[in-house]
Amino acid sequence: MQRVESEIARLIREIEYDEVTRLFSTLSGGKRLRAKLILKIADTNERAPLLAAIVELIHAASLLHDDVIDEATLRRGAASVNATEGSKNAVMLGDILYSKAFSELVSFDRDIAKIIASSVTALSKGEMMDVKMAESFNDDEEKYLEMLYLKTATLIEAAAQGAAILEGKDPISHALYGRNLGLSFQIIDDILDITSDETTLGKPAMNDFVEGKCTLPYIYLYRVMHNDEKEKLKNLHAKVLSEDESAWIRERMQEHKAIEKSFELAQKLSDEAMNAMRDDEQLINILQNMIKRSY
Repeated sequence: MQRVESEIARLIREIEYDEVTRLFSTLSGGKRLRAKLILKIADTNERAPLLAAIVELIHAASLLHDDVIDEATLRRGAASVNATEGSKNAVMLGDILYSKAFSELVSFDRDIAKIIASSVTALSKGEMMDVKMAESFNDDEEKYLEMLYLKTATLIEAAAQGAAILEGKDPISHALYGRNLGLSFQIIDDILDITSDETTLGKPAMNDFVEGKCTLPYIYLYRVMHNDEKEKLKNLHAKVLSEDESAWIRERMQEHKAIEKSFELAQKLSDEAMNAMRDDEQLINILQNMIKRSY
């Protein structure tokens, strides 16, 4: 990971603009899940840290744009770039990170470059779907999971598949692993948005629903509610919630086990991924730690 951080720093320096260096330094690195995944899969390849750095730049760019779209003021417990520097600077920084990543990506094998680049197209499509779906209450689980795959899982899937090609491992089983890791990771995020507090999350609790996002727990809850409760839940959608309203949603979720059902799907996806990587203890550990995390 030290080499990955060094590669990221080098790529930022090569942009040769102090303002980019300054703005990038304000970003939190996060869990570096995608980078760690690449390093564990392509653990003997000298170019793995550079590929990991490229993917992390892409991920950072997507989060910058995501925060502008969501008008988010916090990212990982710190003020977002759009909150402190304005949306224009956040978008432009994201564009610079994307373009720098792509300029480095072309030095890799054509198949690897195409996989990573295609995932960014899918990611952007998923972001657009997410915005469109937030315009009204969504109770379609299949539609939500498709969006989740595009917006979150595709880049993780591409990182795993690209790393497998780099190392001469089976790309199909590693792609399945990355896809399911990405989906279950985001489902756990959906759950934590409801069950954790603002200090733990680094952003307001239940913020997804306030932003108009109907994540899995809300979809599962809606299905089993009576008509009057369904109407009440829909009326609370995309609005700032009072303490009583937040408590009512949490109580209904506890009553109908919506959180547990969401976790069951995350666990099922995780088990499928573990089965695909049953001989790789390190990749299995990543899944197990992810499914048990509390932040």
